Amino acid sequence: MSRSVSRIRLRRVYEPPEPGDGVRVLVDRLWPRGLAKAEARIDEWPKSVTPSTELRRWFHAQDAASDEVFEEFRRRYDAELAGPEAAEALAHVRDLARKGPLTLLTAAREPDRSHAAVLRDRLGGG
Repeated sequence: MSRSVSRIRLRRVYEPPEPGDGVRVLVDRLWPRGLAKAEARIDEWPKSVTPSTELRRWFHAQDAASDEVFEEFRRRYDAELAGPEAAEALAHVRDLARKGPLTLLTAAREPDRSHAAVLRDRLGGG
């Protein structure tokens, strides 16, 4: 019997860990500035599910508040997630979510309007 994906939380990596976080997965390609690794309490850091450097730079150079820009970002990021290495890592993260609570962590100021939200939707936890 296959369990469905549990609710997947999005949080800023700078927020202190909470008991309900479950498995804490950093979904940023770069380590967050000013954060000690011991403080972050990261369980997994699958860099292959993070946006490419090129896509990240493109998105930050745009008006991220624009719905059109975010939808274009979502389309491009979804295409990256379809690649073999990303798909394998995505399957692993999905398996973690099936086993219990999962929290996707990002340094983005607005996690709900970032790659972490796209990833959560792709995992089926949105």
